[in-house]
Amino acid sequence: MSGAGERRRRFTVYGRAGCHLCEQMLAALRPWQHRHDFEIEVVDIDADPQLFERYNTRVPVLAEGAVEICYYFLDEALLERHLARPSPSGG
Repeated sequence: MSGAGERRRRFTVYGRAGCHLCEQMLAALRPWQHRHDFEIEVVDIDADPQLFERYNTRVPVLAEGAVEICYYFLDEALLERHLARPSPSGG
């Protein structure tokens, strides 16, 4: 849990509307969110040409800041290792 003065970690799921893999990743991520108290931002790559170019064939992508953690499916081992490290944003 975040203490006073600490910013909650923020993870981003890059995906697109109607993507069943994106929905599955978000569903798998929710229990982790409750246990580790982080925010999840969902970004539709189809709304941004640069994100579309970067992620088109790899969605969903789970990232924290500039650090890509996993794509296609939630890799719980990679997420656990990532959560054990300090936030890349310093929060």
